[in-house]
Amino acid sequence: MTLNWNRLQDRMEHLRANKLFETFVIAVIIASALLIGAKTYEESSRFDHWIYWLDMGVTLFFLFELLVRMAAEKRFVDFFKQGWNIFDFVIVVASLIPVNESDTVLIARLLRVFRVLRLVSLIPELRVLLGALVKSIPRMGYVALLMFIIFYIYAAIGSFMFNTVDPVLWGNISIAMLTLFRVATFEDWTDVMYDTMEVYPYSWVFYLTFIFLTAFVFLNMMIGIVLDVMQKESEAAQRESGEGEAAEVHWMREQMALMSEQLNRIEHQLARERERDRVE
Repeated sequence: MTLNWNRLQDRMEHLRANKLFETFVIAVIIASALLIGAKTYEESSRFDHWIYWLDMGVTLFFLFELLVRMAAEKRFVDFFKQGWNIFDFVIVVASLIPVNESDTVLIARLLRVFRVLRLVSLIPELRVLLGALVKSIPRMGYVALLMFIIFYIYAAIGSFMFNTVDPVLWGNISIAMLTLFRVATFEDWTDVMYDTMEVYPYSWVFYLTFIFLTAFVFLNMMIGIVLDVMQKESEAAQRESGEGEAAEVHWMREQMALMSEQLNRIEHQLARERERDRVE
């Protein structure tokens, strides 16, 4: 019995590592996304029967693929030690909720939308990108806080100066911050500037300095943080896989550390022999 189970595990492991099978899983995920999009068209009502059975087939395939990955683990508990596996398990199990006219139909449809995110768990490059994005959020939060302070200062100045020019856009500090967000996103910001320049000809300095800080300085800071974290995540992924320049550098450092330890041992051994020779 144990021998048969080991053979089954080996076969499941071979199937899970098969590139063709992995490509087919990705294709099914994309087909599932297209199927969800097709349901949003009114013309799809003519094909409700076919769409229902296609959705059922996709759900059963995802369940089969999940069971293959679980059976391929040497220990069943090891499957749940990885966060992406837990994410896939939740998405696939939630997809088993039947889509009918009950109260759970909206929840079931929303959960089926999230099946597209399984592409992230299957493609390592997407995992690196998402991991870098999540890990860069704390550092980006400080930049966002500094940006909020700049928004608040400029909104207060704009509310004090331009309230009489256009109270709709500069009536109070909250409305002024919304107006500045419009300026920062370049949504007809010149119209706002020209209105205030009719009363304050040098108000263009206010807008240009604000755009320079928000659109150029802070945006580039955000991009720099993401790129820095992404580079670190890429190097960590290379070290784990043992491939790439980062893995070679890591291997060389380990070898140099081992050589340093061996040299220290040789030096200690030579020192002991010299001390022994002196005593004799």
